[in-house]
Amino acid sequence: MTHQVVSQAAADPVRVGRWLADQLGDPAWRDCTLSSVGHGRSNLTFRVESAAGAVVLRRPPVGSVASTAHDMGRERRVLTALATSAVPVPRVLAHAEDGDPVDAPCYVMEMVDGVVPLAEPPAAWPDEASRRQAGDALIDVLVALHRLDPGEVGLADFGRPDGFMARQLRRWSTQWETWRDGSGVDPATVTEVTTLAGELADSLPVTQRSTIVHGDYRIDNLMYDHVEPGRIRAVLDWEMSTLGDPMADLGLLMIYWPSPGDPAIWRNASLLASPTREPGFPTRAELAARYAAGTGLSLEPLPWYTAFGAFKLAVVLAGILARVQDGAVPAEVAEGLSGAVAPLVALGRHVLRSGLPG
Repeated sequence: MTHQVVSQAAADPVRVGRWLADQLGDPAWRDCTLSSVGHGRSNLTFRVESAAGAVVLRRPPVGSVASTAHDMGRERRVLTALATSAVPVPRVLAHAEDGDPVDAPCYVMEMVDGVVPLAEPPAAWPDEASRRQAGDALIDVLVALHRLDPGEVGLADFGRPDGFMARQLRRWSTQWETWRDGSGVDPATVTEVTTLAGELADSLPVTQRSTIVHGDYRIDNLMYDHVEPGRIRAVLDWEMSTLGDPMADLGLLMIYWPSPGDPAIWRNASLLASPTREPGFPTRAELAARYAAGTGLSLEPLPWYTAFGAFKLAVVLAGILARVQDGAVPAEVAEGLSGAVAPLVALGRHVLRSGLPG
């Protein structure tokens, strides 16, 4: 993970330390240090360290409290609900709705000891067999999540599952209409995005099951054991979680899973560095087959969900580019994203026509 200096506007260590000392009952927290973890494009994550130990603080982006306050409550609620389930999550230790410690909704969770796979496979995955274990574990945890009964873990009212994918498609189509003119995307790509949205609307699949959906399930949102490649210690970043169609998680995972030997149309749409480019990891087809065996869901509509994942990511990128153009966010937030919309849309249309690689 990337650790950076924290501005006091985001989190003041004096206030955070005083609040933690009171919440956790240990005065040693008063003398603490904070470091930023990750890129900060969404909710902000901080490592808090003191003589008492280390914890993780999550808060909304600075200046965006009203629009993201609900996310903090949703993250905290789902983590608490899953604490005793088969889905590994960090334990929530304390929370605040406003005022101390950061003048915004926030929560503190335990610091899980593990490794988040980024560009390269972790040291514990030196060979193809260990990478296969890591990939199988990723799917097994997703299966465990999607087999949970939301009502049994207190999440029966966590979302509106009826009509979920239709609403998702409307939402991201509306966002596209809002952002497209200011994004700097070329006219040909604008036409392609709009065409893909129409194709998705014309072929909307019937939902097979409604479950808890993570919303951004990918390998770098998982924390693995330092030694055992087949053991996931925590699933992270639940800000997009809700009740909905579980195939949406699987479809998006297909986009986030580059494989050795991918054809150009898949390589061009691969935006993030990923260890799965190395040999040994399960293929997309193998991931999907293991998922289907564990959930009993049909894979027949998976190309649609994968195409929707490509469409959604394309619109998200257009939004980032538009906000940079407007000066609403710093230019570095869009670093490496210029020209990334067209390949995603091309992939989405290709998958709708031709399906996923075997």
